[in-house]
Parts: sequence; C-alpha cells; structure tokens
Amino acid sequence: MEINKIYCESNLDTMAKMPDNFVDLTVTSPPYDNLRTYKNDIDKFWGEQVWKPIIKELYRITKKGGVVVWVVNDATINGSESGTSFKQALYAIECGFNLHDTMIYERVSPFPQDNRYHPSFEYMFIWSKDKPNTFNRIMEKRNSKKGGNTFRQKDGTLAKPDEKAKERLNNANKQEDTSRKNIWRYNVGGGSTKDEIAFGHPATFPELLAAEHIYSWSNEGDLVYDPFMGSGTTIKMAHIYKRNWIGSEISQEYVDLANKRLKPYLDQQTLF
Repeated sequence: MEINKIYCESNLDTMAKMPDNFVDLTVTSPPYDNLRTYKNDIDKFWGEQVWKPIIKELYRITKKGGVVVWVVNDATINGSESGTSFKQALYAIECGFNLHDTMIYERVSPFPQDNRYHPSFEYMFIWSKDKPNTFNRIMEKRNSKKGGNTFRQKDGTLAKPDEKAKERLNNANKQEDTSRKNIWRYNVGGGSTKDEIAFGHPATFPELLAAEHIYSWSNEGDLVYDPFMGSGTTIKMAHIYKRNWIGSEISQEYVDLANKRLKPYLDQQTLF
C-alpha cells in the first residue's frame, strides 16, 4: 500500500488495503452526531452502523502498542446530550482496545448556550492496543505556588506527610519542569492555524492539538493515519514532524483542499 498519500474513498476501503498491525498512531475526529453539515453528507447517515465497523477496523490495523486518539463530542438533542462519545469509547474496549486515558480538549472560546453553562470542552479518548510503545512526555513549567505541608488520607482527614514523603515533595518542588496534565487548552478558529484555506472545512481542530498528540504517541518514521481527514490537519502535522502518513476522505472537495494546504510543506524539513 502506498503511504504519504491521501485516499479519496471510504476509510473502510482504505483500511481494507492495510494489513493487520500496520499503523503506529491514528489521530482523528469523527463527525459529532449532527453538529456539522459536511460536503460528503456523512452527517445525514452517521450512526453506530457507521462508526462501529470503523472502530473495529482501526483495532485490526493498529500495531500492538499503537494508539488511537479519538477527538469527539456529543450533540444535545431534545435537551439531552446524546452520549455517543461514551458509546464509542465503550465499543472500542469491546473491540480490544485499552482506554488508556480520557483527556479533555478545552476550547478557549466556548459555544454559548441559553439554558446551561457554556460547553467549553471535547473528549480526547486515547485507545491503545496493549500498552503504548511510545510516550514522549510533554513537560511544562511548574507553577511557582508551592503546595502545603499536609495531604488528604483515604478517610478524608488531613495528615502531615512522613519524612520520606516530605523529602519527595521537597525534591519535586525544586524541579523546574513538571509533566503536563491531561486537560489541554487550545485556541480555536483563526487562532488555531495560519492556513486560512483550512476553514473551507466546517470542523477543523487546532494544529497544535494534532502536533502534540503526534509528538506524544509516535516517533520519527512512524506511520500516522487519519480516517476522517477533512482539511488535512493531522497529515500536515505528521509530515512536518517527520512521520509517514495516510489520510482517508470521501469528499473530493476536501481532498483537493488538503492537497493544496499540504503542498507548501512537502519540501519543508524543519519542525513546525
């Protein structure tokens, strides 16, 4: 199968060409129920009869130790959130994936709602086929505010740490950097990419989101796949970070958009 190529076809047709245990990392965002209208009309027939076979095939093509990053949210229908995201995560477990982490993508600009708090996050499910082979931890500057000198016990009461625990806390506070937490905050809209052409697609996610997952769960030369390629954010960042890539997209208009977006970066050798 040819890699570093966009396939204008159903992702099931693309994955049918792939042998078992082929892909190191998938970073994708499927349709969110009926929240967006797409050129390919997938929102009109989207449902478990569509996403179940896709998740099952993703398990087959993912290498042992590989990871799928599934960015998703739910529609609110008749006053109730659909819960589709949870159903997808539970089905992935049925297929054999581990639910390695449930991460949160926090949007800087939340969508307004009349009778509820403004929803400002989406789920980023991390599914792994066995234990992940790769984890390149992202570090960030430690908050300068120091913690207290007590900790909460199982019964809820506060207690002072023993000497060994106190020593560990003191050593940790001396470290300049600390591991990032699993809630990631990003700008959306015009603040998420300099490629204005990307907004020809109605549901782009931030380039930095794709880049940081690609960095975290893969290494240079690994194969990254996006079965819902859209405007090409995942494959663009995979290329820039020196990963091989494959994209599937059933809309020729979005494929043309992604190819045009990717073209200036094909000869780029430096990181984003």
